[in-house]
Formats: sequence, structure tokens, C-alpha cells
Amino acid sequence: MSDSPVKPIRRAVFPAAGLGTRFLPATKAMPKEMLPLVDKPLIQYVVEEAVDSGVQDIILITGRGKNAIEDHFDVAFELERTLESRGNTDQLVTAQQISSLANIAYVRQKQALGLGHAVLMAESLVGNEPFAVLLGDDIIDSKVPCLKQMIDVYERYDGAPVLAVQEVEGEAISRFGVIAGTEVEPNVIRIHDMVEKPRAEEAPSNLAIIGRYILVPEVFRYLRATRAGVGGEIQITDALRKLAAERPFYGYRFEGKRHDAGDKLGFLKATVEFALKRQDLGGEFREYLKSLDLGP
Repeated sequence: MSDSPVKPIRRAVFPAAGLGTRFLPATKAMPKEMLPLVDKPLIQYVVEEAVDSGVQDIILITGRGKNAIEDHFDVAFELERTLESRGNTDQLVTAQQISSLANIAYVRQKQALGLGHAVLMAESLVGNEPFAVLLGDDIIDSKVPCLKQMIDVYERYDGAPVLAVQEVEGEAISRFGVIAGTEVEPNVIRIHDMVEKPRAEEAPSNLAIIGRYILVPEVFRYLRATRAGVGGEIQITDALRKLAAERPFYGYRFEGKRHDAGDKLGFLKATVEFALKRQDLGGEFREYLKSLDLGP
């Protein structure tokens, strides 16, 4: 670790072109990223995490049928005028805050060809800068934003790439990319290798990669050279393995609770937990839950 400054993480990429088939029929005409977690769409939680971590430029990778995402972060003149005329000051401020969160650019991914391809679509806007990638399926509830925790590690280790990881036990590990490495300080692992969705008995560890990445521009070179795999998709793990062989690469066991909002049960659990934490809803909602007859 040196004392020389590293480039700040100013840009973040948000892949949002997926079809959201696990939430059909709700996502037939509505982007999965716009599903409301209490009263805020999933994508807003993740964008706010990036902004709260110091990110200035948001790059959203969208596709066909995703116009609602662009509309959500745009200025809504008619809505704002209506709220102002009705004296709904609090709601007006909320609407205005959404459109002024950050500088937002959109890139159209014409075909959903995997996470690696989605990240590659952002190359011209990212340029020669380190950047973050955040997946909207992963909602992380933490006192310090997960990405901010990772940026601290990135800065401490001379601008090295960082992946967020969490412990996953049993058969569930086969749904994730998994790292192999050596812990160099509490919660920080120097990555030696990684495997995409291994069988549980073949997983190199119980540390699964989840939807937060800090990457360096060299990754684009490997993504361009990566061939499509199963399902015709370009897997980002293939490029990350090559990058890890070239330079120091770290996994970070973050502090906070991850909710898998891309899964129906995970989405429902997140809705309950986030509602219970709300000052305006939590008390009454808790009493309602206590009144339910849940059976044996």
C-alpha cells in the first residue's frame, strides 16, 4: 500500500436491460427495476447508494421497454406544477430530488447478452477511469453505503479492483460466482481465482460475489476478447479472472444485509423489513403483522 493518491470513483454503471422474467406477468410491460420496494423503485435505492458514496456520473444500460426508468429520473413538469398548485410541498420536494440526484446518461443495449456485455456497452462513457458496477437486484441495507465501504478498500489498496462478497452456505453457493483467495485483513480477501456458479462440492470457498464491483478500465480489453458462453451470454467472471491474474484484486466482505430483490421471496422479505423500519409505517404495520393468523 502506497501513499500516492488513486483516481476517485466518479462513475457507476447500472445494467438494467434484462427481461425480468422471474416477475412475470408484472414485468411484461413494466421494467423489473421499477418494481416498488414500499414506495420507491428498486433502481432508485441503488442509484442513491452510489450517489451517497460520492459517485457523480450514473450510466444506465437500458433496452427495449425500459423508458419508465428514464422517465423516473427526468423532470416531471406537469407533476411538479400540480403538486405546487395543491400545496403538497413535501411531495414536490421528493419529486424534484429524484431528477437532481446525479448526472445520468443512458446507453441502449439492443440485445441482453449477459452482464459482461452490458458493462462493455458503457466503455465509451467510462473512458480511462476506474468505475463501479451496481446491480439493481441486490438491495443492501447498511449504515455506511456498501459501495462507500468498497471505495475505502479500493483507496487503501492503491486503486485495486474490489468485489463485494458474502458468505453463502450449502447448495445455494451454486447460484453465484465464487472467489478463492487469502484474507489479508479482516473482511478483505486477496483474490487468486474465481469460478462462475460451481457445484456446491466444487466451490473453492463459501464467499459469493454479489452485485457490487469496483473495476478498472483494463477490464474492457478482456471483455472485448471474451467469447459468449452458455445462452449466448458474455460472462463478466471470465474477464475478471484474467484481470485478477494480471494485477492485485480483492474481495470485500461488506457490513450490512443484502436482499435479493430479483427473487420473489427475497423481494417480499425486503418489502416487509423496509416497511417496518419506516417511521410513518413501521408501527401500524408491525401491529398488523402481529394480528395475522399465520396458522401452525
